[in-house]
Amino acid sequence: MSRADRERQMLDVAEEIFGERGYAATSMDEVAERCGVSKPMIYEYFGSKEGLLVACIARSRAELLDVTHKAMAGATDPKDILTRGMTAYFEFVGSHSRSFATLLTDHGGPPESVEAVRQTRAQQSDLIAGVLRTFAPTLPDPELAAFTEIIMGGSERLALWQTGRPDVAAREAAAYMIAFCWQGIAPYVV
Repeated sequence: MSRADRERQMLDVAEEIFGERGYAATSMDEVAERCGVSKPMIYEYFGSKEGLLVACIARSRAELLDVTHKAMAGATDPKDILTRGMTAYFEFVGSHSRSFATLLTDHGGPPESVEAVRQTRAQQSDLIAGVLRTFAPTLPDPELAAFTEIIMGGSERLALWQTGRPDVAAREAAAYMIAFCWQGIAPYVV
């Protein structure tokens, strides 16, 4: 197996275990066993359990940005941008539901992981603020910042709610968020 494939495998397994057990209860022994590698190999790739968690978060952050950008790329108007972006977000969360819920609720992680989650939120904040600024250029800065935080906070809470409800599909959750957001920002769209 190539180094890149092995790293991807380790991250996949670690994300699954972190999602199942949380950070504190995850052991490097179990990650190694499920991967079929030695524990020293995982340390060679990631340095520590903290490094492995941070790598999982960093990969998810990059994937989330990529899927969101790709989804919004073909949008034709502001509501289409909102629809495509929210749908991509909720589908991404749905495909990473256990690890996503753990990241937002497991406060037992090391400071490095808290910083990695903060960076993910900052990335999403920049993306949302940029989109809002594009289709609502006259929106005053305080309102832009407030709407960005409302969208982020609402999306995170709705995603946590949705991950615990298998009867609610990602597209349904996205539709709830789109309806809520559009009512608040539509008056500012030019």
